[in-house]
Amino acid sequence: MDTLSLILDDIRLKGAVFRQYALVPQWSMRLETPGLSSFHIVTGGQAWLLREAEAPLLLQSGDLVLLPRGVDHRVQDNPDSRMPPRDMLPDLDAPSDELMRIGEGTVGCTLLSGYFRFEVELARPLMAALPQLLHLRTLAASPPVWLRAGLEFIADEFSRPRPARQAIVNRIADILLMEFLRHHVESLPEGSGNWLLALRDQALSAALAAMHREPQRAWTVPELADLACLSRSAFAERFTQVLGQPPLAYLTEHRMRLAAWQLRSGSQPVARIAEASGYASETAFSQAFKRAYGSSPSAWRRERQG
Repeated sequence: MDTLSLILDDIRLKGAVFRQYALVPQWSMRLETPGLSSFHIVTGGQAWLLREAEAPLLLQSGDLVLLPRGVDHRVQDNPDSRMPPRDMLPDLDAPSDELMRIGEGTVGCTLLSGYFRFEVELARPLMAALPQLLHLRTLAASPPVWLRAGLEFIADEFSRPRPARQAIVNRIADILLMEFLRHHVESLPEGSGNWLLALRDQALSAALAAMHREPQRAWTVPELADLACLSRSAFAERFTQVLGQPPLAYLTEHRMRLAAWQLRSGSQPVARIAEASGYASETAFSQAFKRAYGSSPSAWRRERQG
């Protein structure tokens, strides 16, 4: 399995929460999903996306926009409108595949909007490496084939009542997110200082894949260097330069994120989680976890599970 697939598996992507809107001018809506990626797909007409301290962005039919960290923003029919925005979260918290119509009269824009569900802590390094906003246009000179095909599929699903629509659009939304991330990684310029460039580096990608595939293994720098087909010193220097930290520091942070997820979402004993995290003793694991999160595994679990 390639490295990006392993990283996407690790974030526990669980599908999208979304609503379809038919919007009659004048309209304005607001969405903020801290830590979770929000998105808008313009399925008809046009809209403007506004963020604080940023120029308004025109979204046209067929456009897909992703806000990886769910920053506060508005979408509206007019960039100069000052009407109070409708909060979209209550709509999304009551999911339905029925078209939600806002306003009376002629529809000027149709949107499919929502956010993706995943484990925020596990996804943190990936989402932090992405810009605040990613925008793709199907009206561009050469839009990605996956974008056009995905939007056509979604349009067909909403063209008439069909069973399992929610589940199918959910899967398509997941695919669009994965394709969006792959497209972004492939388009990163060399020397951009983004650790995602490591996914295009055959040597570093091999080492990253090994750590994500077997995080519990007692990896050594020489073993990882062998997988990268580099000398120990060349590998350590290259890894640190691209990812911003030494290989074993990266591995430790990844283990701690996995452990935090297991502590919060399950009931396994701390000793079992320590073993799954690659630690020979619960004491060593607890010390590493406390350095990372500021409290012992047991105390951290109690705080998160109430």
